[in-house]
Amino acid sequence: MPNGETTLFKLIVIGAVIGLGKVLLDEQKLTWRLLIGRILLGSAVSMMAGLALIHFPDLEEISLIGIASALGILGHTVIETLLRRYLQTKTKEADKS
Repeated sequence: MPNGETTLFKLIVIGAVIGLGKVLLDEQKLTWRLLIGRILLGSAVSMMAGLALIHFPDLEEISLIGIASALGILGHTVIETLLRRYLQTKTKEADKS
């Protein structure tokens, strides 16, 4: 596999493992639906680290993996909340103009 594909695969696996760890630590009843859902969300959130390559195209793979791990640990809820706040701020600024 070329480097880009292996990096993407690593990001997906990192997110899946973090999602699995979160499910195992959670007090909720463990179901297949919850397990698969958390793994998918963790993988998707970790792949967002690839966005860093837009601003920093020469970013080392280890740095990208670190960003993916941080995003995976933060989770989709925190990222969604931050994006909502950012968009609300931008909307308010546009309304004032």
